[in-house]
Amino acid sequence: MMNFNDFNISDDIKKAIGDMGFKKATPIQRLAIPEALKGIDITAQAQTGSGKTIAFAVPILEKVFIPDRSPQAIVLCPTRELCMQVADEISKVGSKIKKLKVLAVYGGQPIGKQTRVLKKGVHVVVGTPGRVIDHIEKGNLDLIGIETVVLDEADEMLEMGFREDIERILESTPHQRQTLLFSATIPKEIREIAGKYQKDPKFIRIANKKQNIPKITQYSFRCNIEDKFESLTRLIDAYDVRLMLIFCNTKKSVDFVKKHLKKQDFSVDALHGDMTQKARDKVMNKFRNGNIDILVATDVAARGLDIDGVDVIINYDVPQNADDYTHRIGRTARAGKTGFAFTLVSKDEIPRFNNIKKSNRGIVEKKVPTLGEINEIKNNLILKKVKDSRDNLDEYIKIIKKNEDNEFGSLELAAGLLKMIREN
Repeated sequence: MMNFNDFNISDDIKKAIGDMGFKKATPIQRLAIPEALKGIDITAQAQTGSGKTIAFAVPILEKVFIPDRSPQAIVLCPTRELCMQVADEISKVGSKIKKLKVLAVYGGQPIGKQTRVLKKGVHVVVGTPGRVIDHIEKGNLDLIGIETVVLDEADEMLEMGFREDIERILESTPHQRQTLLFSATIPKEIREIAGKYQKDPKFIRIANKKQNIPKITQYSFRCNIEDKFESLTRLIDAYDVRLMLIFCNTKKSVDFVKKHLKKQDFSVDALHGDMTQKARDKVMNKFRNGNIDILVATDVAARGLDIDGVDVIINYDVPQNADDYTHRIGRTARAGKTGFAFTLVSKDEIPRFNNIKKSNRGIVEKKVPTLGEINEIKNNLILKKVKDSRDNLDEYIKIIKKNEDNEFGSLELAAGLLKMIREN
């Protein structure tokens, strides 16, 4: 397994990545970083959560010439949320590089503020295509010095109708630039853009959707539509986790779920397309920082959402198709971790759900737990965590043996510890 010290990169970048808590490189990082450092164009098929931001951040920052305060790299993202996340991650990777300037530009934020920062000088611009075009047209952003262009989540950008903007931006950059394209899927439009704007790109493919899914335990629960909310609360109660993301198909459904969860004193907030960018940013920060446990969202609002530590995804409404299902459940089990994905299925949603099951054999049908079964699920989850952490137990075994006596053996000690965990 390759770690970041094995790459031919600066000590500043190695140290920053170490400070971020990363030691071993993910598959996309192992394959993409050495090629990108050579200046080769890359088309990479990789899922969200595979570590691709660092895969393109490292080669970008290795090339940046700090005394030149004009944009040297531009990263295009489909959504404001992803744009901010990518800019933040690049800034962290470059945190030891003195005077490095990274700027996120996106709609929903006053353009004047972004303009002032651009005028002062920026090395790396991360933006949504529409706002990047705005800055180009207003003369705020000159791409003449761009050495690297990254298309991140390229398939989502095309789905959202950004092809014309993307091509216009690419045509505004120097012909000799390096172009790195990252996409979960490689449809015909992606191949056309690669063929037109890349020079002999190296194709890298990392674990397709079906290979990524086994890390996620997937259950479906049949329920009457009038019982759906109660079924949801039982699942929340049973799988008492740190962060949970609930998906609904409509704003109305999002508002309903949030309102009724709040009435039951759950720590919850909502995200949907009708909210202002300021309100969305506020909610996202609360969820990212753990100030709320549950986020209820629509697909559009959650596009590009990349938050570590989401333990459970619940589809309150069955998604419209298999791709939407995969996008949703991909928000858990990030970077090699495990997660749960639950789908509540009412009678009128069965045909749509059956179509999703055809392309995803990993979904197991279960019954909504009864109140008695909830306790059993909670106990089993704790015991599973205990079994998963059975390495390096020698010191603790000694402590247990030392505290055994005629009245309290190891079995009673284990039961007592389980009782303490459940009651706290």
